[in-house]
Amino acid sequence: MRPAGLLRGGIFAVLVLAMPLMTSAHWILNIAVFTVMYAGLALAWNLIGGFAGYPSLGHAAFFGIGAYVEAIWFNHHSVGAGYLPFFVLPIVGLAVAFAMLPVAWVALRTRADVFAIVTITLLFVVQTLAFNLHSVTEGSQGIGIHPPPFDPATYERPFYWAMAAIFLLAMIVTWLVQNSKTGLALLAIRGDEDRASGIGVHVTLAKLVAFFLSTALTAMIGAVWAYYVTFIYPQFAVDPLVTIGMVLMTFLGGRATLWGPVVGALILAPAQQYLAYQFGSSRLYLLAYAAVFLIVMVFLPRGIVPTLAEWRFSRRRAARAATAGIRPQSRRQQVTTP
Repeated sequence: MRPAGLLRGGIFAVLVLAMPLMTSAHWILNIAVFTVMYAGLALAWNLIGGFAGYPSLGHAAFFGIGAYVEAIWFNHHSVGAGYLPFFVLPIVGLAVAFAMLPVAWVALRTRADVFAIVTITLLFVVQTLAFNLHSVTEGSQGIGIHPPPFDPATYERPFYWAMAAIFLLAMIVTWLVQNSKTGLALLAIRGDEDRASGIGVHVTLAKLVAFFLSTALTAMIGAVWAYYVTFIYPQFAVDPLVTIGMVLMTFLGGRATLWGPVVGALILAPAQQYLAYQFGSSRLYLLAYAAVFLIVMVFLPRGIVPTLAEWRFSRRRAARAATAGIRPQSRRQQVTTP
């Protein structure tokens, strides 16, 4: 990474971590918690759905499993000073990711729409198990975590910082994948998996690595969420709308990019929370989701970040051509000229 890029990344991380110190309004901090949560989820989904091109619709299952692991353990154990549930997050993420590897190995043998069906089936299997394993999950009655003894005036801050830490970790992981052989392998798989396999790319290993990282990050975020809300039940913890949110934010910002899912989450997550506050349980924000999805598909099929990058590149090329006295080509000429 160039020094300028490292400096910009450091400034962004400082701003993210300092945000709770800029306000004490609980409703703003609550929106901030869910914004960094969805930004982390969108980045996690982007690893398998964006870079590898495998459209998982079952990530809410990993989110819910992480939430239940945290809730079940701390339903029977003390949270101490309140920070112990944060310290076990890496264990939760790794445990869920390793447990899901056999499922991933089977699911990733399918492709495209079949993979999407397999993963959404997994979501409903996990939700059904959460309903029926009553002795473990307490079924539809739900399960709670002991509330932490945090100061009510700054109650949201520890949860925000935990979510922000996972979000920044997801950004680092995405950057490392994007600039590694694994990232190139995933992009090759998304372009043409058979051809990638033919030229020697270890397609199964690359897909499993992306799935493992994506699952671990999603499960850790689910665990923090469960601790934040302190009470979960199956249709709340394993909610398909969580998957829809992370997918839509990734598509809006731009798949297979570092900043695309972040931009999508910064736009949609606060709007979702605001509409939820205004209209309660009516879920009118789903209409906004549908409208945004249509706009993205029609006007920004590649997402905001790739579209802006292409526009900026075109302007620079036009400026260089004008400086050199060369007449810029139209887009049709650019396509047809060898």
